[in-house]
Amino acid sequence: MNHTTGAMIGAIPAVRFEAVTKRYGQVVAVDHVGFDIAPGTLVTLLGPSGCGKTTTLRLIAGLEQASDGRILIDGTDVTALSAAERDVSMVFQSYALFPHMDVMENVSYGLRAMGLKKADAAARAAEKLALVGLSGYEKRQPSELSGGQQQRVAVARAIVLEPKVLLFDEPLSNLDAKLRRRVRDEIRGLQQDLSLTVVYVTHDQEEALAVSDRIIVMRSARVAQDGTPRELYNAPASRFVADFMGDANLLEATVGEHHSETAKVSVGPLSLDLPHRGIAPGPAALAVRPHSVRLTAGSAGRGGIEGQVTKAAYLGDHMEYMVATVSPKTEIFATAADVNRPHAVGADVAVHLDPESIVLVGND
Repeated sequence: MNHTTGAMIGAIPAVRFEAVTKRYGQVVAVDHVGFDIAPGTLVTLLGPSGCGKTTTLRLIAGLEQASDGRILIDGTDVTALSAAERDVSMVFQSYALFPHMDVMENVSYGLRAMGLKKADAAARAAEKLALVGLSGYEKRQPSELSGGQQQRVAVARAIVLEPKVLLFDEPLSNLDAKLRRRVRDEIRGLQQDLSLTVVYVTHDQEEALAVSDRIIVMRSARVAQDGTPRELYNAPASRFVADFMGDANLLEATVGEHHSETAKVSVGPLSLDLPHRGIAPGPAALAVRPHSVRLTAGSAGRGGIEGQVTKAAYLGDHMEYMVATVSPKTEIFATAADVNRPHAVGADVAVHLDPESIVLVGND
């Protein structure tokens, strides 16, 4: 699926993949992938381990060569060019700072390698260190910095070269949860302030939702879906995307006859009128987010599914429940804001689904 944003209209894509394939012997790591990335946007390649997202990033960087297809950066065909010949910079998962160099030397290294005079390189490096909040750290060694500070040095070293495209490979995986949130916000803020074109790889759905203009979800070396964070979360194209983009209950359903844009969809005792989204009559699934599930005490009555609470967890500002249902026979994960009147484990409840928050998805 090829997806472009409004920013792309009339603009040359910062990155274009045209039917790109990468093989390692008999193994296909990237399979006929195509997409455009607009200048000044942050696009995340998201997917489970082995889906092809890191190989795709390395193909952009020139660290891998495409087996088939074309790669263009700012309108120039770079398919056959080496990494050194492409105007891109990469921030690696390990940061890859030189341990024997101080912060200033690390950040200015690329400029010095390009032949820039020491004073000019230092001035540009100091400017970028200020942008990432590390003025005054110029003489420190990497070993004297926290993980978050090392990450910022790696970012400064990448952006000092003023590349056409900045690449991030799992940049937050070495940080603890609280620091991860702060650094991801810093990366997003920097990208927006400087109008950088960024391609960002992660397997963390929450991280992707927080930082991205667009997300390209990959599965088994191909693009599963490409869209804005809101599109992917609220309108997943498949079971895989629905399940991968945050928690989702996938309930077996049957699609009836289409009527214009909607169809009658049966799930257990419920009959719902839902947008059919082009899914043919027959077996399908409903993707239901936990916050779209409402539980009421007692038997189901009209409009609900009978269930029994099997787990209840208090998380401070909300409750989490697992509810076993008979029809359909499954377990449903639900969240609720009411922490003062929780449903007890073993209690009979009726499960109600918000039709406006349910998405019909086909069988992958």
